[in-house]
Amino acid sequence: MEQLTSATIDFIESHLNNTPSSLALQAAKYPEVDMKTAIVQIAGRQVAKHKIPSWYSIKEIRYPLHLSMEQCSGENTARYKASLAVGSSLTDLTGGFGVDCSFMAQDFKEAHYVERQEALCEIAENNFRVLGENQIHVHHADSVEYLQQMKPVEWIFIDPARRDSKGGKTVVIADCEPDVAQLERLLLEKASKVMIKLSPMLDLSLALNTLNHVHEAHIISSGNECKELLLILKREKPVDDIPVYCINLLPDGMEKFVFTRSEEQNAICQYAATPLKYLYEPNASIMKAGAFRSIAQKYRLDKLHINSHLYTSDTYCADFPGRIFEVTDYCGFNKKELKTKLGGQTKANIAVRNFPASVAEIRKRTKLTEGGDLYLFATTLADDSKVMIFCRKPTVQVS
Repeated sequence: MEQLTSATIDFIESHLNNTPSSLALQAAKYPEVDMKTAIVQIAGRQVAKHKIPSWYSIKEIRYPLHLSMEQCSGENTARYKASLAVGSSLTDLTGGFGVDCSFMAQDFKEAHYVERQEALCEIAENNFRVLGENQIHVHHADSVEYLQQMKPVEWIFIDPARRDSKGGKTVVIADCEPDVAQLERLLLEKASKVMIKLSPMLDLSLALNTLNHVHEAHIISSGNECKELLLILKREKPVDDIPVYCINLLPDGMEKFVFTRSEEQNAICQYAATPLKYLYEPNASIMKAGAFRSIAQKYRLDKLHINSHLYTSDTYCADFPGRIFEVTDYCGFNKKELKTKLGGQTKANIAVRNFPASVAEIRKRTKLTEGGDLYLFATTLADDSKVMIFCRKPTVQVS
């Protein structure tokens, strides 16, 4: 990889807070600077500041073009994957920018990074050296061709491309490249354990029915935004009821809820006639997994409606994995009644759950702008009545 000149390095360091597009217009003022490279590095550092914070301050780290930065894992999800994969040897068949490989390989004696784009291989090789990860060997190769001839390892990680030839996102395993369903047997011949990273938009039940050796499923959210679906495959015969791990990564830890599909099917769920003192909204991973009855049973909560996926109780459930609110009032969707209940409020945070109107329509009707301390949930109760539930952040002190 071509080394950056001191002038280019100095320019990058002194313009880290500038908008990259504005710097492109100033190229003539800095003839000694490789402006094209500098802009890519500045843009990459700006993304890394929030996405890969431990890399941000390392000046020697090199960054790829924006698309690769957009598609790479964040540091928190990469660290979670690293916590699942422990062993002696690892092969990452779809290396990309190398974030997953770097964090996963830290506890492995030997790791192999495979990537068909030569430019990404050069960047990864530089970064692994800078990070002192000398156990990682870089291979410029096609993932399937490499898989066919590689020596067996303990773990394989693969993140198939989730965009079609026209740039659209794909949500079916068969439309990903490579097709891991077609490769499943070969993957398990080459590794005793395989981790597959898939789109969070993929239907979990469909994925589990497509692959034959799934032992665990992990749905990972970061900051309550669903990011990844991970499937762990093993050579031995899978259990009949696969555990599904719902993980929401937070700045100070994580929320974790584990269930099986049979537990969900057999869970007994009680329904509340009206909202009680507290309202609960499960995090994005639980919603994605469809753990709607089992979450109610485990935390002893009443559900508002079979399709609303909001829960309520009179006692405060501090360890609930999601958002918790204190209910202050509720009313119907009648415009006059709403106006009376709002009592001059001009701001509210509005959410819609199983309700015939959108957030935009509710804002138009109520004239409420975004923000403030009021939280409004537009939803449906067990008797099918449409209501607006008025909430605030709970005043209960969590020990």
